[in-house]
Amino acid sequence: MPDILRTIIRSIMLIIGLFIITKLLGKKQLSSLSFFEYIVGITVGDIAGTLAMDPDLSLRDGIASMVVWSFVPLAISTISLRSRAFRKIVEGKSTTFIENGNILEKNMRKEKYSIDELLEQLRKKSVFKVADVEFASLDSNGELSVLLKKAKQPLRYEDIAIKMEEESAPVSVLVDGTYIDENLKRLGLDRGALMEQIQDKGYQPHQVFYAEMDSRGNLNVDLYDEFISCHFPDFDHV
Repeated sequence: MPDILRTIIRSIMLIIGLFIITKLLGKKQLSSLSFFEYIVGITVGDIAGTLAMDPDLSLRDGIASMVVWSFVPLAISTISLRSRAFRKIVEGKSTTFIENGNILEKNMRKEKYSIDELLEQLRKKSVFKVADVEFASLDSNGELSVLLKKAKQPLRYEDIAIKMEEESAPVSVLVDGTYIDENLKRLGLDRGALMEQIQDKGYQPHQVFYAEMDSRGNLNVDLYDEFISCHFPDFDHV
């Protein structure tokens, strides 16, 4: 078998293997990975890349190594879900950096965190004064959580005793010329009712690329590009 064909076959097999491993490990975002899980991800990827490019390496042994490296974090995650004490040992716990507006230098030195790094993380969260912070902690995934003092928090409806209607996420009703009948049924509509609402906005259904409806019954539409220029002839010159 030619070397290039062998490399292609090995690569495809490894991609499938990595896909299966990723599905087994779950849907954690990169920022939510623990330090150990991050190391495992790098190692498994390196093993896969080496196996794909080096035909002299045993594919069987390489896959066995990947399975072992992948099984360990899977086992740790399963045990962590059942044991809080074990979770603390493996994933660690958050470290308080600011409490009652006061920076805890001892905790920052413990985490090898400088004041410049702390100020930078605060700025990323649109906080420019340490005095505005009631509480801040470094979580186990490396993210900084910040709670502003009550006087510095954005005003909420509940603060001024205004009762608001609950609003759910908008629902897609027309996507690339295809009606989403199950969503229309959920909204108590049919295709005819939707067509009428689209026409009330001055459009025809065949002109609409995407349409969604919010919980209040408001319809929002997005036209195909070729129809935008028809409705707004000077659109490209704005």
